[in-house]
Amino acid sequence: LGECYNAKTGKTELLSDVHSRLWFTYRKKFSPIGGTGPSSDAGWGCMLRCGQMILAQALVCSQLGRAWRWRAQGGQPEKYHRILHCFLDRKDSCYSIHQMAQMGVGEGKSVGEWYGPNTVAQVLKKLALFDDWNSLAVYVSMDNTVVIEDIKTRLCRGTDLGKATTCPHSQSHSDWRPLLLVIPLRMGINHINPVYIQALKECFKMPQSCGVLGGKPNLAYYFIGFVGEELIYLDPHTTQSAVEAGSGVDDQSYHCLRSPRRMKITNLDPSVALGFFCKSEDDFDSWCNLVQQVRVIHSSHNCM
Repeated sequence: LGECYNAKTGKTELLSDVHSRLWFTYRKKFSPIGGTGPSSDAGWGCMLRCGQMILAQALVCSQLGRAWRWRAQGGQPEKYHRILHCFLDRKDSCYSIHQMAQMGVGEGKSVGEWYGPNTVAQVLKKLALFDDWNSLAVYVSMDNTVVIEDIKTRLCRGTDLGKATTCPHSQSHSDWRPLLLVIPLRMGINHINPVYIQALKECFKMPQSCGVLGGKPNLAYYFIGFVGEELIYLDPHTTQSAVEAGSGVDDQSYHCLRSPRRMKITNLDPSVALGFFCKSEDDFDSWCNLVQQVRVIHSSHNCM
């Protein structure tokens, strides 16, 4: 997620960073989805949980900053608790499993059906329109293309899908909605093509990195970085009981306190979605420049 650590001398800082990420897993014993649907997402909700994690990372960066760290002993800022409440397993939480599963019906997915990276990205884009507190703009690229003009003039500065940021007459240079950029990609046919591996690593190094949605067939993971030829990821495949909403939500189960899991990059399913968070227009411009640099390096390697 844009930070570099020495695994030997910086292990404490590395683990603190990993432990601070919001970790969403399978849950059971929540109110039935849609009133009569499932009361657990075990076995089908892993990509939805990964979608929650990538979105939560964007919200943390937006509201608390990338340098913020979670403390097990408590004392978290109010904005942290407000972010967490957005994801609680209840129908009135903005990004709950209930909201995501029911919004997915509009994307052709029945409640309880497994999602791919692109579908969950489309669901996040739609749900973000109803989140007035964060005012997050979500852009999902089509055909591997990011249209800069669409983002600058329509999504982050104007009106997109009926959601206005500010009155056009009162816009100033600073009127920029924070942006979560999601780029669904296919990096091979049945397996990841090795020519893409270095470029994928470069994406994790970018300050705007918000992680990657992907995994193996029917097993979704939230990838947050790499070490050597292995990817570091948070795994949603642990079933925990739903947490009752209230002012004193126990947040311990929303942070993965064990050592992060790792997987060989070559075992990655080629269907992924890259995530990037741009808090300002300068952030976005910087990201565009970094992507161009990676493209030049990647192209030169392919020609050799």
